[in-house]
Amino acid sequence: MISVCKELVIETGMLVPLLELFQSGDPMAQCHSCACIAMLASSESNRDSILVDGVMPLLALAKSYDPAVQLNAAWALLHLSHSDRSTRTLCQAGGIPVLVLLLQSSRSEVQFYSCTALCNIAAAPEHHPKLLSIGGHYLSKSLLTLMSSSVEKNAAQACRCLQTLSKNVRVQEHLMELNCVLPLKSLLKSSNTAWMQSALTLLCTLTAHPPNRDLFMSEGLLREVGRLLHRPSSNSALISQSCQLITGLCSACMDEQAVKESLCLSGLLRGLESPSLLDETLLHVTLCLRHLMNWEGLRTTLSTSVSPEQVWRLVQLSGQTRNPELSYNSAAVVHAFEPTESFLQLLRPHYSAVAKYLLLFLKRKDVKFQQLGIAAVDKLKNDGHFSTAVTDGELEAWLSQGHTGTEETRWLLRTTRPPSPSSG
Repeated sequence: MISVCKELVIETGMLVPLLELFQSGDPMAQCHSCACIAMLASSESNRDSILVDGVMPLLALAKSYDPAVQLNAAWALLHLSHSDRSTRTLCQAGGIPVLVLLLQSSRSEVQFYSCTALCNIAAAPEHHPKLLSIGGHYLSKSLLTLMSSSVEKNAAQACRCLQTLSKNVRVQEHLMELNCVLPLKSLLKSSNTAWMQSALTLLCTLTAHPPNRDLFMSEGLLREVGRLLHRPSSNSALISQSCQLITGLCSACMDEQAVKESLCLSGLLRGLESPSLLDETLLHVTLCLRHLMNWEGLRTTLSTSVSPEQVWRLVQLSGQTRNPELSYNSAAVVHAFEPTESFLQLLRPHYSAVAKYLLLFLKRKDVKFQQLGIAAVDKLKNDGHFSTAVTDGELEAWLSQGHTGTEETRWLLRTTRPPSPSSG
């Protein structure tokens, strides 16, 4: 009903008198007419009519010294940024410099409207040259300043806009020069998951550029990510992005001590126990754990800190068949743990389940599953409890058949045999 009324206003010819009030010189009249145009522009069918004669006057009023007029003009410009055609017209009319200037407004609402409009414009790569052509990296400086705002929705929106623009390496380099770490760390402490996600998305983009990783590590970013993993509000998307960020930070500049001092390891293990996590997220968690366990010191720490519930969860995930990659990653984590007596005590109650998924691995045509299965058997064969669990002889029988796909697998099959039930 409201939409129909908005269309009737245009059809009855009220648009022209409303636009004429822009030129009245009366701030009150300009303020109210701007508010009317903003409401009309919220209807997509009205935007074409407003674009014809309304864009230039709106841009002029957006630079008004009257705060109320400026606010309503920014509101109207925001609505004009919601469709491709109106956005293109807005940019051609010189809207980008005006919107960037509005980021400096003393009113948080104006900042939010202009930043959101710039986000909408930045969503189309064709507008990036104009957005980045403003001298002295003025846009990225303004957005970074806004990202430090005490108004969290403004900070998050600025972060979202920077994330879209940061696909450009020059923007990344400039953000690092201006030390974007502190405002991003502040957003990670937000109570709003969407805003935390904006910060993580930008951090993942920046971390993909190897030179940035040392600075992030030195600024203690891992500690913030570890705290985030322990928050009850962390959802699948946040955990997945946290795993991506941890892997990125640790891929080239591994600082084992920094990882140990953060809460990342316990946070990743904790994530395994969440019943609400999607398979895709669990895949990220297990992949991140596999990556960290390449380092001996972290492998030792994980082997001594994992709980019985977490070991059982990994065994369960290894045996599920709906997602082969999740099964493989989970089994790889299980068999990356050091076979200390304390860890084996946690694994022994589940040897029957372990033997079942190892047999499934050995029967698969995919060589990497076969190799993991053989390596796992080789690792466990010295534990007499494992030989007791493999009582039906099927695992031993399969290995003795010599199924193989590569020379490496053939060698493993020749050198690896499951223990006999009587050994140990």
